[in-house]
Amino acid sequence: MKVSHKLLFVLCLAVALGYIFNLSKKLHLSVWGQKPQIETEPTLIVLNVTQSTPEIRTEPTRIVLQKGASTPESEADIALTVGRIVGSEYDKQGFLQKLDVKLPVELEYKYGNLTEGVCKPGYAAAMMTAIYPKFMKPAPMFLDRNFKRLAKVSKFLPPFGFKTQERIIDIILTITKNYGLSPHLDSLPCKRCIIVGNGGILANKSMGSRIDAYDVVVRLNEAPVTGFSRDVGTKTTMRITYPEGAMQKPDRYETDSLFVFSAFKPLDFKWFKHMVFNEKLRGTEGFWKPVARHVPREPTEMRILNPYFIQEAAFQFIGLPLNNGLMGKGNIPTLGTVAITMALHNCDEVAVAGFGYDMTKPYLPLHYYEKVKMSAIKESWTHNISKEKEFLHKLVKAKVITDLTNGI
Repeated sequence: MKVSHKLLFVLCLAVALGYIFNLSKKLHLSVWGQKPQIETEPTLIVLNVTQSTPEIRTEPTRIVLQKGASTPESEADIALTVGRIVGSEYDKQGFLQKLDVKLPVELEYKYGNLTEGVCKPGYAAAMMTAIYPKFMKPAPMFLDRNFKRLAKVSKFLPPFGFKTQERIIDIILTITKNYGLSPHLDSLPCKRCIIVGNGGILANKSMGSRIDAYDVVVRLNEAPVTGFSRDVGTKTTMRITYPEGAMQKPDRYETDSLFVFSAFKPLDFKWFKHMVFNEKLRGTEGFWKPVARHVPREPTEMRILNPYFIQEAAFQFIGLPLNNGLMGKGNIPTLGTVAITMALHNCDEVAVAGFGYDMTKPYLPLHYYEKVKMSAIKESWTHNISKEKEFLHKLVKAKVITDLTNGI
């Protein structure tokens, strides 16, 4: 080949290669220089600390942080910052942003054809699931002899579980023997429950007869009935409490109600064992106020509340600080909210009365039975009243529960 032909060949090859290089560069810029697409559908992002990158799947919205099998967080399945996802229809706890939801047509038809006042089977759970898809109804009200199978609470210390207390619980359950409400109530095909709060909003409302009309009436701590029956009723199915909240005068207890124990610290279980076995309480060190020394109930009338309701209310529903699964500042729900959580799992219809703290009126009575003012609640170290009220407001707005006194 002549020299001139070789030069022409090299020149043509260089031009061709230059064209291909420039074209590939433009293609590269057009592909990697695109603006990110905004997802119009909710996205599930599951983060696992053993991986270097998040796994992304286009499924119903929620973000779950898994830290490993040995940590409490993996048991709680805590939802995080869901509402921060662009285009998400759920808030950071996993509740729908818009609460004006409708039930499936078949359920609308089912409940719509019932006579007014007739119990609606499965209504509360159906409404809860509609606004909070992660809701799983099965959760026993009280601990029974199979309590060790409850995986979600077995790895948490009180109040969010029963870790380290298995032996004493076994001893207690061998003598209490009964683990339900009552043969009659347990056999009802549909139960209407009301949680009676202790709020001053109950005073002078004359709600007594409406409260007594419910199948299950739940009362809290030492809130009295005698002398206030016109406003709070006379019926008590169960009274949920803990050592510092229990009535200290035996004659104030109802004669036909269950004593339901809710533990907040390991020491509480020792106290409850003394009450169940009617043993003398020798010391009260470790309690933050005087405690009851005798509960006038037979062991068969005593129950242990499933601690899952405290855990679920705190971390999943309200979004209180996890604090490594330990009790800490502002991460304990009030007993009233715990009772509502219990009812959502075990009652077909749920109502409340006597709930709501109006912090704009600190001069109003905090409770219907005493003169302590509303301002006292601000001194609470363990509760987060504002965040708790947000959760309860969701339930009322979405008609999951009925608020008879309109305080929430």
